[in-house]
Amino acid sequence: MAQTLPSIVSGEGGLSRYLEEIRRFPMLQPQEEYMLAKRYQEHDDTNAAHKLVTSHLRLVAKIAMGYRGYGLPIGEVISEGNVGLMQAVKKFEPERGFRLATYAMWWIKASIQEYILRSWSLVKMGTTANQKRLFFNLRKVKGKIQALDDGDLRPEQIAEIATRLNVSEEEVVSMNRRLSGDASLNAPIRATEGESGEWQDWLVDDHDSQEEMLIEQDELENRRGMLAGAMSVLNDRERRIFEARRLSEDPMTLEELSGEFDISRERVRQIEVRAFEKVQDAVKAAAKRQAQALRTIEAQPAA
Repeated sequence: MAQTLPSIVSGEGGLSRYLEEIRRFPMLQPQEEYMLAKRYQEHDDTNAAHKLVTSHLRLVAKIAMGYRGYGLPIGEVISEGNVGLMQAVKKFEPERGFRLATYAMWWIKASIQEYILRSWSLVKMGTTANQKRLFFNLRKVKGKIQALDDGDLRPEQIAEIATRLNVSEEEVVSMNRRLSGDASLNAPIRATEGESGEWQDWLVDDHDSQEEMLIEQDELENRRGMLAGAMSVLNDRERRIFEARRLSEDPMTLEELSGEFDISRERVRQIEVRAFEKVQDAVKAAAKRQAQALRTIEAQPAA
């Protein structure tokens, strides 16, 4: 491979230099991306893989910044996202018709979320699927219902969030209190050794660039396609329930799905849990088989 991936180094301005460096890698046109993916898929061309990875490092940084409220070193979050990106490049099948950015989002987010779950001690206090969904979606739902004030939620807000995320009101109150204050952009942080500041100092430049607009457009058009590989392990009923309960912006209730399939609410819940576990196991198994090979994309010395 002609060059290794850029890394976030400690010291003054390390993250800023990294963000500036990854902006130098060009975005790929659809046909160019397709041909590079085919070269890697058919000929194990690591130079092609390197171009695919580096052209999407901006996407990783953008997604990683969305997880800055969990108090973890942003450089490590980005690094974990890069691992997910490399897994996506290895698994990507261009013939399916959607762009790499769309497919890679699933792998990037999964890798980052696994890192956060390993790192946050509070999650060990509750690790059911519903609690994990609450952990990662509470802020988003609060934003949708405009519950943006610090402190405890109002009773009607608690009830609406509990309904939307299918958890108890007590769980909403408890998780909100645990996460209270983490999202402040003025909160002091120590990102890496020798670097400090506030969260607002670490945000990616927000003005629209061509790269970000292309990525956003591709995400909106192809969101469902990014799960195609992992969800192939599900049958039709499992896929329908998994999508309705886990992927929808407005999740269906157990009651609604029980009526659709003429089965009990408990049976719907069991199918949902089983489908989630099957998708999770498929992703983990693939990642385990490929981890060593994927690391070589980053570790291979310059030619």
